[in-house]
Amino acid sequence: MAESGLTPFGKKVKKRLIDMGMTQVELAGRVGITTKYLSKILHGHRSGSKYMEKIKSILKMDDVA
Repeated sequence: MAESGLTPFGKKVKKRLIDMGMTQVELAGRVGITTKYLSKILHGHRSGSKYMEKIKSILKMDDVA
């Protein structure tokens, strides 16, 4: 099942979720946002700049822009 429309950041997040065995629901819960809002960030409909550092921290993506 290919998801189209993901930003480069969104693709990296999806890969990390798979690598870590975590779901978008779990990630959204840990970040403190809704799953729908997380999806909007990953697809570029929202900048999500307020949550980027937290997302990267949870997924241990310190090296990702």
